[in-house]
Amino acid sequence: MGSALPHTRFDSRDLERLFNRCFADSENTRLFGGAAEPVYLPPAADGACAQLHYREDFFASALHEIAHWCIAGTERRQQLDFGYWYASEGRSPQQQAAFEAVEVTPQALEWILSSACGYRFRVSVDNFSDDGTPADTAGFRELVAARARAWQQASLPPRAARFFTALADHYRPGLSLAALEFDSRAVQ
Repeated sequence: MGSALPHTRFDSRDLERLFNRCFADSENTRLFGGAAEPVYLPPAADGACAQLHYREDFFASALHEIAHWCIAGTERRQQLDFGYWYASEGRSPQQQAAFEAVEVTPQALEWILSSACGYRFRVSVDNFSDDGTPADTAGFRELVAARARAWQQASLPPRAARFFTALADHYRPGLSLAALEFDSRAVQ
């Protein structure tokens, strides 16, 4: 049930419409594409709308940023980019471990949201070895899969559950979270 739907055209503008329909009024937050780099901008003033920007028109970038937003608590949603740091490629082993520790949860939710669309999910350790080859992701993939299965057994956070339902209704009517499979060997 978690495989990509080859006949579906995945347009990030659909994600914007669904997200904004779900959260523009209730959470005073809007989703925008076209950014050179993804970023979350908290409300600039009382009554202003928070802005969640994803990279260019990339469907996966939108889903990833939405996942971060869905799990960010009230305090994090008051901070630029949820208060997270970012170190680019070439991280030390300690920096990479810290990055992966932070990314397990949003990537698990991204996988769930991707599955609601029938869109192919790929983990991202966002780091390359000294020779330019991608780092080994097996352990990280299993942590992400385990977190996705844990949410499947319990329940999603409220905003995540609301958006999962909106995505499933749009892309895969009748799909339930319980019907999905999260096998770390099935993703790259």
